[in-house]
Amino acid sequence: MHTDSTDEPAAPPHRHRFTIADTHRMIAMGVLASAGAVELIDGDIIDRAPMSPARCDLALRLAGLLAGAVGTAARVVRYTAIGLDADCEPRPDVAVLRGGPGKRAGAAVAEDLLLVLEVSEAGHYDYDHKVPCYARHGIAEVWLFDLARATVHFFRAPADGHYTEEIATDRPGVVFLPGLTDAALDLSGMLPAA
Repeated sequence: MHTDSTDEPAAPPHRHRFTIADTHRMIAMGVLASAGAVELIDGDIIDRAPMSPARCDLALRLAGLLAGAVGTAARVVRYTAIGLDADCEPRPDVAVLRGGPGKRAGAAVAEDLLLVLEVSEAGHYDYDHKVPCYARHGIAEVWLFDLARATVHFFRAPADGHYTEEIATDRPGVVFLPGLTDAALDLSGMLPAA
């Protein structure tokens, strides 16, 4: 049995925080998997969960519906890295960006985001880590589709680093898109049967 002559508590282990530049270098050097397989959340490099057929199908259907709803007023992207700050680059399943196709060259940044959609089968990681990250960076709205619980959560009105409004439903209907006049999406029937 190890005994310590002092009563001082042990220091917590050192946490190594990474930046977007660090992560991109490690991917280029082959230290990490391809860029699509990881994302950077608050300095932590996270392996993205593998895409099940159900998750992939829902993300694809949502992206198609969104593209039809926004037309040329915005861009809809899937699995695209979004630079929120130097140590945060999530890859949301679907995102709606300001401006039409070809409007902005280069990497997407927080100011481009109108809406983020995450499709989750476990829910905990997206709910506990990614949604708060989006709130801290002032992303106006996040929709979290929880396949395990057949529920969609709508997070709105970020203030002081968290969302002040959260609505959860197992029967989503017509929803208006933030920042786009008259753009709406009918989410009826998008969730699996409970």
